[in-house]
Amino acid sequence: MIYEVYRRRLIYIFGIADDLHKGLLKIGETTINTANKNLPPNCKELNQAAHKRINQYTRTAGVDYELLHTELAVDNKNNSFRDYDVHRLLKKYRQPLNKSREWFRVDLKTALKAIQAVKQGKKFISVKDIREEIIFRPEQDDAINKTVNHFKTGDKFLWNAKMRFGKTLCALEVVKRMKFSKTIIITHRPVVNAGWRDDFDKIFGGTDYIYLDKDSGLAGVKNNFVYFASIQDLRGSQIVNDKSRYDKNSEVFKTQWDFVIVDEAHEGTKTALGDAVIKKLVKKKTKFLALSGTPFNLIDEFSAVYTWDYVMEQRAKADWDKNYPLDSNPYDELPRMNIFTYNLGELFNYIDTEDISFSFKEFFRVDGGKFVHEDDIKSFLNLLVKEDGNNYPFSRADFREMFKHTFWIIPGVKEGKALSKLLKQHEVFRHFEIVNVAGDGDPEDKTGEALQAVRDAIDNYEYTITLSCGKLTAGVTVPEWTAILYLAGGYSTSAASYLQTIFRVQSPCNKYGVSKRNAYVFDFAPDRTLKVIADSVKISTRAGKTNYTQRDTLNSLLKFCPVIAVEGSEMKTLDANRLLQRIKHAQAERAVRSGFEDNNIYNDTLRDLTGIDLKKFEALKKIIGASKPTKKINDI
Repeated sequence: MIYEVYRRRLIYIFGIADDLHKGLLKIGETTINTANKNLPPNCKELNQAAHKRINQYTRTAGVDYELLHTELAVDNKNNSFRDYDVHRLLKKYRQPLNKSREWFRVDLKTALKAIQAVKQGKKFISVKDIREEIIFRPEQDDAINKTVNHFKTGDKFLWNAKMRFGKTLCALEVVKRMKFSKTIIITHRPVVNAGWRDDFDKIFGGTDYIYLDKDSGLAGVKNNFVYFASIQDLRGSQIVNDKSRYDKNSEVFKTQWDFVIVDEAHEGTKTALGDAVIKKLVKKKTKFLALSGTPFNLIDEFSAVYTWDYVMEQRAKADWDKNYPLDSNPYDELPRMNIFTYNLGELFNYIDTEDISFSFKEFFRVDGGKFVHEDDIKSFLNLLVKEDGNNYPFSRADFREMFKHTFWIIPGVKEGKALSKLLKQHEVFRHFEIVNVAGDGDPEDKTGEALQAVRDAIDNYEYTITLSCGKLTAGVTVPEWTAILYLAGGYSTSAASYLQTIFRVQSPCNKYGVSKRNAYVFDFAPDRTLKVIADSVKISTRAGKTNYTQRDTLNSLLKFCPVIAVEGSEMKTLDANRLLQRIKHAQAERAVRSGFEDNNIYNDTLRDLTGIDLKKFEALKKIIGASKPTKKINDI
């Protein structure tokens, strides 16, 4: 049930000999499951894969076609590319036909030149084609159009859109369509400046708009600009913080902004200073757009919200061929998430007496630079690689190939240093380059740049493990990560934090001549996993709060993000009923462990009790009230 992580992608070209398609060629793509990375163009294996794909949308129409070319979609740097990378180079030859955008009035020689140019990393075939074409996906167009229409009468809009939606590119397209003269982007993560600048060039290249930031300043610039600012820097200005010693950013605050974009709006904006910054920037006629993948703490503040979540994305991916059978699937490179849960509590008895769940903090407790329970940590590492059919992520050679680059979430800085040392001594894990970005990392690591350290390791070593207690869990992309091991937190971990972290591994990856198809989460606190999943679809885990509609929503999530409970050598895929049943069981166990002092067993449904129910409840209350709560144990 651990599915392949990668498949190879191929490009094909075919024509149809009838009057409608005369002079036109179709350029498309499909995938092939093969370990052979040296398949030559137009070989039997590639042609068979192409025919299988083309037959899916031509056979029902009774169309005869001629397959003209097939080859692996791999460039000179061994990266996999998409058919739309070729389409961009042929944009002036595009001939939309029967709702398909993949037909081109071009000869085979020119089409092959375009493929060759992509393989060489060129953005054009000739100088005339130097401008790159941007094609927005349907949901991106929808978000842009709804925002533009809303701003004709309203002022505030929220994009509740998952990672990889393309929020920066779409937000800048709103600037372009609305012809905003003065736009400011504020974010809690200054490191994303480069990404915003790249997308600005894609949208505004060849226009009179300019991109500015703290280094360039605002002096002398009056119109048609986009300014990037750090909210940390703005919060340190005297104009919003009377305790600050820095009289700065006065030009930013006195500017009459047409448009304010807040990136990762759930971070750094809910404090008093963050709120003061936004109030100073958003004036009477200013339009305001908030961007977030997990806006759980601010969604109630907006009446206009555009939502695009993981289920919507994966459903669009699954339905694409049905709705657009003639075009390649733009969602195809977005991997499916799979969550595997393992109950460490059954193997190692470390219970958090307050959280009433497995305590990673105690399990990984460090004293004097060494693990207090080092023998148990070693046993756990051995379990991860033990070849006895237990389905742990490193227990088989093919699994280790699938999970060459993984991201491990651990409780803290000391734990990172101690675990790094043990991994480097381990029989299997010593073959992995260990990148510890928890705190300042390992003593010998002098770079201080977490993302760069990971990039350098992946570029130079075949296998890597990245250890983190917070860094790189939001706002960054490491395409090569195929799995995350969650070894921190507890039952109270927030859904927002959890989802931000696990979706790091869902980034598309088209390296090594293959494309990522599946991504994995290996979570060792199953109760927490199930609760977070329920919370993410707004299903309360309290009794009496789950209705039919919410179960349907949960089932949809589990369809596209299956949760597999690993119990010994057995794997059980959970549906909504089984998942909720396990959550209730966990809640009951927590209540018993705490002596019925768990707040989760009380809720506002008591107000709805009938007279008969109330009598029964009073009788139960006397029984429970007569018993003493179990004494909380502080020693392990």
